[in-house]
Amino acid sequence: MLRPFMPGKFPFVPVTDVAGEVVEVGPGVQNFKAGDKVVSMLSFRNGGGLAEYAVANKTLTVKRPPEVSASESSTLPIAGLTALQAITEGAGLKLEKSSTDKQTNVLITAASGGVGHFAVQLAKLGNIHVTATCGARNIELVKSLGADEVIDYKTPEGAALKSPSGRKYDAVIHCATSIPWSTFEPNLSENGKVIDMTPGPRAFLTSFTKKLTFSKKMLVPLFVASKSGNLEYMLGLVRDGKIKVVIDSKFPLAKAEEAWAKIMDGHATGKIIVTSE
Repeated sequence: MLRPFMPGKFPFVPVTDVAGEVVEVGPGVQNFKAGDKVVSMLSFRNGGGLAEYAVANKTLTVKRPPEVSASESSTLPIAGLTALQAITEGAGLKLEKSSTDKQTNVLITAASGGVGHFAVQLAKLGNIHVTATCGARNIELVKSLGADEVIDYKTPEGAALKSPSGRKYDAVIHCATSIPWSTFEPNLSENGKVIDMTPGPRAFLTSFTKKLTFSKKMLVPLFVASKSGNLEYMLGLVRDGKIKVVIDSKFPLAKAEEAWAKIMDGHATGKIIVTSE
């Protein structure tokens, strides 16, 4: 879809999120040594993750706590950081509870997916009431992650994004696709905003129009900004048991094509892992 801009050339080895063991460090690298267990985010343009060996940038690599498995940590660079950035920077919400703060109402779409299941758990660290959408088979899972109310997106109420308790949303963490602004707008509070994880041309146009007309209700396209500090923070939450990683399935590297096909099907619950073991 992005040719001729990406990838730069074929053959191309995809995947950016990796966890493993350092086998060699380049000149000037002082914070890592051979044998360190690490998690890293590779560049979008170069990829390289679906392989036995990968070259990682030291600035986007952090040491993995022994309490967090390689599989768990490999899920965090894109999905975990996107969820974190959407809630803290996009929506401007706090991830700690305070008796003096007014409760915030948040809707999370596609809440059983890779980004969504992290977003639900992160939101519940703060004084936030979470309404979530997902398929019927995942409703109990999303409830177990902390969501206050969960709606099946295939029902009329779910398609309309209506809160069962009649709440208006101060923020929407939008992890799904193909939902128009006209569906979000009547469900937003006076200053509500939609944080769009997968913005297309229509989303950018809506965002520009809302700014141009000084609308209080906003659509905010989001692109993840990779920061090693955020990755360390997410690893710490997993280590301390404050959030958990939901793994849909694991595939050996020899069956990476099957893993890719399952991802493209769009109905994974949590994350899909490819292992080199």
